Amino acid sequence: MRLTGMITLALGIWVWSGATPPAKRITVQSVLAEMDNLAALAEFPDPPFTCKQFSSYDRASTTPDDPRTWFANGDRGKYVRTEMRQGEKEFVMMDAEGPGCIVRIWSANAGGVLRIYTDDNETPALEMNMQDAMDGKHEPFLAPFAGVHSRGWNLYFPFPYAKRCKVTTTDGNIYYHINYRTYPQGTDVETFTMAQIKKMKGRLADLGRRLSAPYASHLAPSRATAKVFRAFDLAPGASKVVAELKGPAAVFELQAAASGSNLRYALRYTVLEIAFDGASVPQVRCPLGDFFGSSPDINPYESLPLCVHPSGEMRSKWFMPFARSCKITLINCGRDHVDVEGRVTTVPYRWTERSMHFHAKWRAENHMPTRPFHDWTLLQCMGKGVFVGCMLSVANPVRNWWGEGDEKIYVDGEKFPSHFGTGSEDYFGYAWCCPDLFVHCYHNQPRCDGPGNYGLTSVNRFHVIDKIPFTSQFKFDIEAWHSHPDTKVSYNATSYWYARPGGSDFFKPLTRTMLAPVELPRQPKAQKVAGAIEGEAMKVVRKTGICDVQAGFEDLWSDGKQMWWRQGKPGDVLVLEFPVGEAGRYKVFGNFTRAVDYGIHQISINDQPAGEPMDFFAANVRATGRIELGTFDLKAGANELKVTVTGKNPKAIDRYMFGVDYLLLEKAK
Repeated sequence: MRLTGMITLALGIWVWSGATPPAKRITVQSVLAEMDNLAALAEFPDPPFTCKQFSSYDRASTTPDDPRTWFANGDRGKYVRTEMRQGEKEFVMMDAEGPGCIVRIWSANAGGVLRIYTDDNETPALEMNMQDAMDGKHEPFLAPFAGVHSRGWNLYFPFPYAKRCKVTTTDGNIYYHINYRTYPQGTDVETFTMAQIKKMKGRLADLGRRLSAPYASHLAPSRATAKVFRAFDLAPGASKVVAELKGPAAVFELQAAASGSNLRYALRYTVLEIAFDGASVPQVRCPLGDFFGSSPDINPYESLPLCVHPSGEMRSKWFMPFARSCKITLINCGRDHVDVEGRVTTVPYRWTERSMHFHAKWRAENHMPTRPFHDWTLLQCMGKGVFVGCMLSVANPVRNWWGEGDEKIYVDGEKFPSHFGTGSEDYFGYAWCCPDLFVHCYHNQPRCDGPGNYGLTSVNRFHVIDKIPFTSQFKFDIEAWHSHPDTKVSYNATSYWYARPGGSDFFKPLTRTMLAPVELPRQPKAQKVAGAIEGEAMKVVRKTGICDVQAGFEDLWSDGKQMWWRQGKPGDVLVLEFPVGEAGRYKVFGNFTRAVDYGIHQISINDQPAGEPMDFFAANVRATGRIELGTFDLKAGANELKVTVTGKNPKAIDRYMFGVDYLLLEKAK
């Protein structure tokens, strides 16, 4: 069998001394300079800093010793405190002592006015409609610094402060993350102002262009050299050293592609190992395809450090310095032949006391029960280093949402995580379990099979200005929190970090059994109920919040879709219009949705109540089944279905959602 793609292991060689000289002063400009500087990741920060996160996580979660509360999921509208300013209520999302710098803000439902107060000033340094600040369409925070990706609102931008920073919103019901650095006391930090940012319009435009086409703009220097190795057949069980390099130098680029009788197997069973400076355990040990941040198969995307091209060529620009040597090995752990070819390119580098080796390791756990909830560890390591990102690939055998689980990041022996998130998709920068694909320089969802969240999903996030330094140990957990209690889900993840020599980690050697891809059962096609007036086809006459079509639960809904209403509150009203062909008196039936975050609603037909308010709470997503709403006089043409939020079940999460699958009419006798 012959290679249809190409593996290129590119190591460029140029003189790189300490990446970039450390800034004597922390400014908006100095942190912006880090946003596309991958070489800076390989140097332990100087001045050093910690990176932590404020979020709206459920405050009921206080200790892992109490499993009843540790996986609490009411992650909306939780704040540091509430304050009054000029007669207006403000909800405090962050309050931190400086010197420091905000590096990322995320929300699932950005709302209200965003205000950033610095250095105890009563006048905010930034005051802007939160959606305008985060949608990527309003200056000065244009895309790719800001943007809505698969319904998640993101802002990657530095806001340094010398003494203190407080961030508020006027909306008391949002999900949010704020990632921020804290520098040692005495660090010289210039507090940001909007006047500074407005003066940088040209520079921001240039940086934005580079981040919008990150791989193409991150070119190798003129002194980079390449070593090419031709196509060869890697037999089952065989290994081949494809490059042995002498230092000091640094890997600048690593490109790859593989072929075999089964591409998925070729990418998974071919293992990449890289050992720097004679390490007995390779710092990189990962399935070839998974190393490039998307798994399984070829899932095209382009980010700052990694790229997967539709042709099958995969590229890495993680910067990988070494003092003496670098050994790159490919191992075929499968039962089929794999054809590979490529090249290796290097740049001279001056190794210093701040220099760190690059690490990438992979682990998997297949067919995990969805109950009880538990924390699943992506990475646990010892030593001094910096965490820079991860890829998570999920094999989900049902359409139900797999990712209610929060990320929990522990740095240097913390008993309580300094990053405590609000949902798996929120960590990866999207929201509302949205299956839409998106591509960005720092985070991506290049694959989500569907329908709904069934099948294989691949997501990644790369920490560049939001990198997380550690001095002794690091642990990254994510809650395995699936909405379906009676299924089994499979996770595999690649973690990326830098560490000073002498560190260790918890990863085990890879075996063929561990590497085996998960095969999922086929899903039935959606059936349409005869005569149904589909909810998703109804016209929205009036609403508060958001109302749109949700798809993906073929076993619950007629034609696999429903009309989905969310972000409501008690007293809010939704009015939908449905057609009737002939005027008359009809029995009206409906199929609706129950779930843990659905509310109690009063349903009316043409302003006539359909009995008492109905409680649509259930511990898991399911349909009500066909229920009779009552008998009504309907006119020919447009009639109205009115839904009013009246409250929620005490056990329900306070989102007050509502979903109508269909109405069915039967002439009354």
